[in-house]
Amino acid sequence: SALVTGGRSGIGAALVAALEAEATEVRVLDLADGFDVADPRAWDDVGAVDFAALNAGVTTGQGDMTKLTDEQYRRILRANVDGVVNGVRRLAQVMEAGGAIVATASLAGLTTMELDPIYAATKHFVVGFVRSVARQLGERGITINAVCPAIVDTPLLGEGNADRIRDAGYELLSPDEVAAAI
Repeated sequence: SALVTGGRSGIGAALVAALEAEATEVRVLDLADGFDVADPRAWDDVGAVDFAALNAGVTTGQGDMTKLTDEQYRRILRANVDGVVNGVRRLAQVMEAGGAIVATASLAGLTTMELDPIYAATKHFVVGFVRSVARQLGERGITINAVCPAIVDTPLLGEGNADRIRDAGYELLSPDEVAAAI
C-alpha cells in the first residue's frame, strides 16, 4: 500500500501511475481533492502504508525578494515544509517496521537557485530534515530518503518555461524518470 501527496499532477501523478501499474493500492492526498498537507489535522485520518511519497510542492515564481508577497512566502512554507513535517510526523506514528518514506526535494536543495530562492530554501530544509530524522525513523524500522531531481518538465515550471529551458541548452527530466528513481 502507498500514499502520494501531490499525486494529481507532475511527478506525483507519474508515481501514482507507476505504483498502480505494479498493482499497489495507492491513496492520493492532493489539494485538488481537498487534502491540505499543511493542515496537521488533515493527517489525523491517515493510516499506515508500506510506502509514502511526500511529493506535494509549489514554487513562489518570484526571484526578486523585494517583490515576494507574504502570501507567496506563507504558501510555499505550508506546502514544501509543513507538508513534509506533518507527513513524517504522522507516518512515524502509524507506519510499521519495514515501511519507507521518500520526500521530493530538488537539486535546488543542494545548490543555489536565484530564480526562486525561497523554493531553494524550502528544498534545503527537506534535505536537512530527512537527514536529521533518518536515524530515529531507522530505529523504528522505517527508512526515509529524499530524491533531488534536476529540472523536471511539470506544471510547476509555469507555462512556456519548459521550451525556454530547453532553448537555453538544459535537458529536462520527465516525471516518469523521477517516478522510476523513487
